[in-house]
Amino acid sequence: GIRFGTSNLVGDVGKTGYLFQTPNFDNISESGLPAYGGITYRMNFNPYQTLRFDLGYSHIAFDDRDAKEEYRRNRKLFGTNNILEASAIFEYYFFPVNNEQENGLFSPYIFAGGGAMMYDVTQAEMAHDFRRDTNGVAQAPVNELDFVTTTTYSSNKKVSAYIPFGAGVKYKFNYNWAISAEVMFRPTFTDQLDYSDIYEKDIKPTYNADILAPSTTTSLLQTGVYYSVSKEREAELLKNRSIGDPNMKDWVNSFTLGISYSFGRPPCYCE
Repeated sequence: GIRFGTSNLVGDVGKTGYLFQTPNFDNISESGLPAYGGITYRMNFNPYQTLRFDLGYSHIAFDDRDAKEEYRRNRKLFGTNNILEASAIFEYYFFPVNNEQENGLFSPYIFAGGGAMMYDVTQAEMAHDFRRDTNGVAQAPVNELDFVTTTTYSSNKKVSAYIPFGAGVKYKFNYNWAISAEVMFRPTFTDQLDYSDIYEKDIKPTYNADILAPSTTTSLLQTGVYYSVSKEREAELLKNRSIGDPNMKDWVNSFTLGISYSFGRPPCYCE
């Protein structure tokens, strides 16, 4: 089967509604539409129980200018993220909608499972370098603070787990076809979907080696008090780049419609 719908983020940036976040059509050119698309494969164990495998893509957009909270509107942060998802989900139907030998069946259902998602994150490279004269020659530090740190940002991919769960309704018609509508909640194990956090492992420090520590092949900036100061600067970056509550992880929630086709020999379930 295939599924299409909308996805929205519940995080530290943008709106805080859990479902049906209306996109900001004034900024649609820069943020795009919050959308979900995916493919589904189901294995019916019996008319009530199904194991389902999903591969999906979510485009999420988040914008403080659309939030109800005044402090977010004043902050004016915004962004987008592209998420690839894979999950295994157990579905339970209240009525025997998966009986392939019957037609015109309808049932609500609940589901839960586990999955993993790949998404974009912000990383920082902190280049620790010596002062330089007009000819670009490195100058030895006068004291522990007498060197320069330059920070540049880049984008990279990460993978994190999530726990999908929710509820829906399904209607089977013409024996092999079914349509469904569902709401899925996906609490994640990351706080970086809205770029509100940079973790320590996301910082890549480099140390210029024009001046070496005595009797070593290591940059002077990687030793003693200079190294301690470099770590203090990295800690300050982590503190300044943290937005919201780092202990509250992001959620991605979706409302989708799907259509599926059943193939193979109709099973004979034992009552």
